[in-house]
Amino acid sequence: MRISYRKTVVAAAIAAVAILPAAACSSDDSSSGSSSTAASASAPESSAAQSTPAPVATVPALTGRDTAVALDTGFTDALTALKLTPGVVGGAKLENGSLIFPITGGNVTYYTPGSIQPYVQGIIDHKGAGFSLTGGGKTVDITNLTIDPGTSKLMADVSVDGQVAATQAIVFDLDGSTLKPLQTNPDGTAVLEGTRVLISDTAAGLLNQTFNTDAVKAGLLVGIAKITINTK
Repeated sequence: MRISYRKTVVAAAIAAVAILPAAACSSDDSSSGSSSTAASASAPESSAAQSTPAPVATVPALTGRDTAVALDTGFTDALTALKLTPGVVGGAKLENGSLIFPITGGNVTYYTPGSIQPYVQGIIDHKGAGFSLTGGGKTVDITNLTIDPGTSKLMADVSVDGQVAATQAIVFDLDGSTLKPLQTNPDGTAVLEGTRVLISDTAAGLLNQTFNTDAVKAGLLVGIAKITINTK
């Protein structure tokens, strides 16, 4: 892959990262020392604190289990048409039509849907695992997956024939509108299932460039995610 294209991929990934808005406040200089001004300045902070709902579940340090993506037939048919063969990297598995990635760390906080946006927050790491696509004498490895539910993005490291093309680029967009309610189980696990996993603009461009095609479209449904975590 040409060096100029790698720079383009990295730049696109950086540009696509969601930026959280910063809150700013101002005060009237003529009354900045008055107690009434201090009280009015603290009131919004107190109100905001009171309006923040209590989470339904919080796991400050994830200790294992996995993220499974049940591959959509539209995605697998597209791979067949492009003569691309999927594979796994590291501790990942491809079983019964699902790609399965072991969770290696992170944290999750889950709120009652509708009480706060986003209602699933945190980071879910899958270090040392990923999947590959091989065809036309080339192999793309997508590894070290990081899910950020708050921005609805899935980042990963991407290499082409062993050469780094991008680091923690946004490879998938996540659509949580179909997410089912949190399921807790007697075995000490919790399950978040139903998020749609879609090819991102960055990944579509990279795959098209690598495999000399224009058939990979952003927004292509890859599959449905099921995240299983330990809660204790």
